[in-house]
Amino acid sequence: MHEKLSKGLTFGLLGNVFFILFSLVCLAYYSIFGKEGIVVPFIEVIAYLCEAAGFVFMVLAVININRTVRMRTWLKISFPLYIAMELVLMVLELNSYRIEFYKPYSLLLAIVHSVASAAVCFCFYSLDTGKKGLEITIIISVAVILSGMLGNILGFRIYFSILINAVAYVILFASVKWMLGRGTIEIDCHGDKARVTEYKSTFFGE
Repeated sequence: MHEKLSKGLTFGLLGNVFFILFSLVCLAYYSIFGKEGIVVPFIEVIAYLCEAAGFVFMVLAVININRTVRMRTWLKISFPLYIAMELVLMVLELNSYRIEFYKPYSLLLAIVHSVASAAVCFCFYSLDTGKKGLEITIIISVAVILSGMLGNILGFRIYFSILINAVAYVILFASVKWMLGRGTIEIDCHGDKARVTEYKSTFFGE
């Protein structure tokens, strides 16, 4: 496996683990103090640290993946945009009590967030199209992401959708790393030696 590609996938995995931690902190925070509207600076600091760590790793993931893999224009554009979208939503979520226009329980927000995230996830299929293992991984990850819309029906804020997204991308990055390690998929990268197939004919041989 290409070294930078491996690092990029690992960074993406770690970034989403921190997003999961961020969402769990929000879950605890709003479950305990949400109704009273109490602000707890210590919990906010933990949430911001998890958020910051997640985005640092995700930016490193984008840099390593985009600089390594050939072509995949849609993936290289959509993945950074996805990270920017998550950043905006997480900042709004943590400051929702200060921002009047933000509606954390909006069904439309949950739908747009899940559908956009699923579309970005589908772009990862371009890493090695036609491979059954990657195809199944993408289908599972997209299904998990779309299930995040159920959070609105259950009465959860948008952080539930962020949590589900992070779980889906952990599945995606971990599976891609595993398949690359086993050689079941191949991703052509800059600097790789071209694979040449030699054809031999025995038609004129004795």
